[in-house]
Formats: sequence, C-alpha cells, structure tokens
Amino acid sequence: MTSERNDRRIQELRDLIAYHNHLYYDLDQPEISDAEYDVLMDELQRLESENPNGRTEESVTDRVGGTVNPAMGIVSFSPPVLSLNNVHNAEELQEFYTRVTQVTGDESPAFTCELKIDGLSVVIRYQEGRLVQAATRGDGLRGEDVTANVLRIRAIPAVLRQPVSMEIRGEVYMPRSAFIALNARREHEGQGIFANPRNAAAGSLRQLDPEVTASRELSAFFYQIRHAAPRNPALSRITTQYLTLKFFHEVGLPVEEHFRYCETLEDIYNYVDEWERQRDSLDYDIDGLVIKLNDLSKQALIGETQKAPRWAVAYKFAPEEVLTEVLDIEISVGRTGTLTPTAILKPVRVAGTTVSRASLHNEDILRDKDIRIGDFVFIRKAGEIIPEVVRVEKTLRRDNTIPFRFPDRCPACGSAVVRLPEEAAHRCTGGMACSAQLREALIHFASRDAMDIEGLGEKTVDLLLESGFVKRVDDIYRLKEEDLLALPRFGRLSAVKLVQNIESSKSRSLSRLIFALGMRFVGQRAASVLAARFRTMEALQQASYEELVDIPDIGERIATSVITFLSQPSNREVIRNLRDLGVNMNHVEVAGTESPGEKVLEGQSIVVTGTFKILPRKTLELWIAQLGGRVASSVSSRTDLVIVGEKPGSKLEKAQKMNVPIVPEKEFLEQMTKLGITPPL
Repeated sequence: MTSERNDRRIQELRDLIAYHNHLYYDLDQPEISDAEYDVLMDELQRLESENPNGRTEESVTDRVGGTVNPAMGIVSFSPPVLSLNNVHNAEELQEFYTRVTQVTGDESPAFTCELKIDGLSVVIRYQEGRLVQAATRGDGLRGEDVTANVLRIRAIPAVLRQPVSMEIRGEVYMPRSAFIALNARREHEGQGIFANPRNAAAGSLRQLDPEVTASRELSAFFYQIRHAAPRNPALSRITTQYLTLKFFHEVGLPVEEHFRYCETLEDIYNYVDEWERQRDSLDYDIDGLVIKLNDLSKQALIGETQKAPRWAVAYKFAPEEVLTEVLDIEISVGRTGTLTPTAILKPVRVAGTTVSRASLHNEDILRDKDIRIGDFVFIRKAGEIIPEVVRVEKTLRRDNTIPFRFPDRCPACGSAVVRLPEEAAHRCTGGMACSAQLREALIHFASRDAMDIEGLGEKTVDLLLESGFVKRVDDIYRLKEEDLLALPRFGRLSAVKLVQNIESSKSRSLSRLIFALGMRFVGQRAASVLAARFRTMEALQQASYEELVDIPDIGERIATSVITFLSQPSNREVIRNLRDLGVNMNHVEVAGTESPGEKVLEGQSIVVTGTFKILPRKTLELWIAQLGGRVASSVSSRTDLVIVGEKPGSKLEKAQKMNVPIVPEKEFLEQMTKLGITPPL
C-alpha cells in the first residue's frame, strides 16, 4: 500500500471509528458489534505504527469513551479513567503474559481473573462511608454527574458498612430478565425498544429525571479502588486485586462472584475455556474476561499508556455464529411508518435460545449483504441478545434465488413508500390513514402538547381501536356518548367529560394542530414557526419547498417532510375532514401579542439553557418564537441574548467569554411584563 493510500485509509478509519464511538458512548445506539469495532481499531493501530507520521492528535486510538452531556453536570477525573486493551485468542494472551513477566522479573506472576460485564462504567466517591458523588466515565477525563440517579439504584449502597473514604470504579448493568420485561412494557406502551441490555442500562443511567432511573431495575458490580484516603488501616491492608474484591464484599459493595485467583497461565486458559462455555447461563451480559496482575505494587511498577493499563487486558469472546436458512423476508411497518425487512429463519439454537427471526434493518443492509429468500446465512446475537444476519454463505446458494425487491407501496395501507434524502429507512406516506401507524398517531394527536384532549390516553385509544369506532384521526370528532358507553369501564360521567374535552379541543391553536398531525421532524417550535408564518392551514398546504426552506429554523429536512406529508391524498382528506368537523385551522396569537406590532423579539437570535422553574422550557421557547425571536441551539457571534435557568452549563460559559447579554429566567419574564406582554403562565 502506497503512503498516499495509507494516509487516506488512516483518515477513513479515524472518521469511521469516531462515528461508531459517538453511536456507542453518546447515543447508546451501536450499529456494529464489539468484534467488528475491534477489527477497525486493530487495522488503524497497525497502520499508524507502520506509518512514521501516522500518529497525530487527531487519532482516536488513544481516546477513551465518548462525549459528556453538560446538562447533567460535569465531573473531572485525575488520573484519567482508562479503557482496556483487547486480546482475542490464546496466542495474544500468551504475548500479554510474557510482557508482564519480562517487566516484573517474575517468572510466574499471579493474576486475578474476572468476568467483563457489558454495561456502563461508573466512578463513585465515598466520604467517611457515605456516597457523595457518582459519574459516568465519559471521555476518560470528564464524565457526567449521575449522583442522584445512582442513589436510586438499590444494589449500590448509599452508606458502607465501614466509614472508609475512597474513589472506586464499577459497572452499572441491566439484568437480562429486567431487560426483557422493560422491552415488553415499552412495546405494549407503543414506545421504542432497546437493542440490548447495555444500551438499556446506559440510557437509564443517563437520565435527567432520577425517577426514570429508579424504575429501570439497574444493578452494579465494583472492581477497582482508584483513590484511597491516607492513614486508613482498612485500606492499607489491601495489597492485591483479589483482596480488593474481598474488601468490597465486606463493606457491602456488590461484586461479581465468579472472580478467580490464577497462579499460572494454564489456570487462566482454564478460566477462559470455562466461561466461553458458560456465559449464557448468567442473568447479565458479559462480552469477555478481564485478566489483571494481582499484586497492586507491581501494577504500579508496570504503569499504563495514555489509554490503557499495561498490567491488565480484556479477553474478548468471539460471537457465536450459526448457519441456517432464510425461509422468507417480511416487511413490517412500525409506529412511525418505517418499513423494516425481517428475515424469517429456519429455527436454530444460538447462544442458548432458539432464533427464528432476524431484523435486516433497511434496504441498504439487505442489498449490501445480498440476502435472498432461500439463502443459507450465518447468524449471531448482537450484544448476546438481538439476532442478526452476519453474512450469506454463497457457496450454498441455489440457482433459482433472486434479489429481494423492496416494496414501493405500504403493505399495511397501500400508500406510496418514500426514502428521504440522507436517510437509510423507507417510510410509508399514509401517515394518519395508515393502520400500522394509527395507534401512535392517535396518542400523539391527543397528547398534552398537541390537542390536549384529557381522558384520551393510551388505554382509551386501545379500546376505541378494538371496538372499531376510530379508524383514523378525524374519527375522534365523530365520537358520541353512546359510543363511549359501549366501551368497557366507561361510565356516563367519564363519557360526557371526554366528549366535552374533544369538543373543547377544536379551538386549539393552529400551531398545536400542526404539531398534532405528527409530521416527521416537526416539533413544537417548528409548528409554531409555521403557524406564525402561514397563518392558516390552507396557506401551509399551498406552500412551496422554496418558501419553507427560506424560513429560519425550517431547514431542508423539515421542508421535505412537510411537503411529503401534505401532498398525500389520505393526509389531505383527514385535514379536510377535521376542518369540516369544526377544528380550528387559523393562527391564534399568544396572549399579549394580539397586535402585529407586538413582535418585540423580531429578528433576535436567543439561546435558552438550563433548567427552568417558572415556565417549562418548551413553553418558553414557543413563546419566544411567537414573539418573533429565533431560538438557537448554540451560542455564536450572532446570538443576541442568552436566557438562563438553573445549572446552565457550557453555553453560559461561552456566552460570558463572547460578552453576549445574559438574563435569568425571572428577569426576562419581568421585562416582558413591563412591556405589557403577559407570559403564558
């Protein structure tokens, strides 16, 4: 490979790894397995070592973890929180063992071997035995403050059995049984499901609301003392990793019980063999083992690199792959209209369970892997949970197989299928008229931020769908008391009240209606901007793509979505029916802004940051937009004002450095009141 091609490939790998780091650490939505990620990282490390100029500050090979969310508060680490280098076979494990023996001068050093829990790494600080701070690993230098959330995890003690002061490291995880129950509950409620327990654990821990964390049944294991207070007799006696784990158990910290003291390399090999066979017997995911030099003083002697300790290594399990036959490929329509191809497989045992279906995700993946009905394919479980097709065994392909053709019509409602620019997914354009999307469309339409129909929640929607009284959104406004009285658990009082609430919702603002229609990417702010710009639903329906993209805050993606949605005959019919049934289609100004001259924030770019107590953040942003202001997501030289609540984070710091005017929430509301503009309290 030439030097130029080397440089090009190095940059490609850096960009690709950075992309997958963002998905894994920041979004908790990985697209590839750990094994596939390791292949990319190994190739990059090899190319950088072979190229004298290959290693730069841009390289991702020395970085740990992802970014942090400033909204959660930031905790700095010193020294950094490190990752682990990986080995994948007996030969690489032998090389690690040999390096350790050479550096320590010990021909037969002892090791402590532990199961590698597939969860989210946390750093917790105890002061005199009391938990005072908890943080995610983040990028290794800074993590997110999750103290309030960790205190809601029952497995992690708020007070230890001994009054020790120390900073420790562990792993928060979600048991498989809890993961299955959570996904079943979310699917029943029409919410998105998590791909695997690791994603569920990360998403649950990194919540701004500790109550969400408390409801998710998380657990944890601990394995390292990062700092210990001086002159502490209990901690001074801990000289090995094995004793560390024993001490954790004594003070009440949860420890994964299958750790083992290994005196020889043969002992380590036996431990590896044992858990490669038994890993499916656990109620939590492991993606390998961790082999650590047992003597803590020798750990300090060996030291670490910028990214990982030299005295420990992660032995990564190879994912189990099994060959089976593709019997069919089905297309399902999700609650947001996404068409997902699914391989129907000849049932086969994989990682302890029988698998008969595997998602193919989208057309690109299906075509790239060239999966056809009748093919023999290798499957495995991504994250040890979700079945996925790895590759086709083309040597077994029959002559009569043909490439799968993705449908251009929705299998649920027959509407046209589109693929928007820069998206991998195909989507049904039937919108509110599509039976596969109807339940979620009804729940969203009636929600508090949309048409705010109290009493029309998920359970009532399910009853209406089961009864056949509602077959599309506009049917809501045709409901009568006698219809509701025919439903289970509906009395006359509740029926009368719901009919009254439905009638009252007809007078909601145009911006609420636009939001309620459920156009992709059109949130409350965009709906408010569209209502203020076009003033009537009819004018919005007649708007051109050029008119839409010319509006601040309405980019190409939103414009394309609006045009696509409003051009569909089924959606236009629903809107026409809503109009005929008396639903308001005209813009109604916010109280205090009835006069066109009251756009006091016209043309101003305003950033809102922090937690707000007087007005909900969404309400404040909508109000700013209705007063003519533009709510920006970041501070720049074009920012006119920053409105701050509690814990404003990095945006406040940036505004201060750039001398951008800053005003607290209460002061901003007082200023508007002095101008005669009533806040929407």
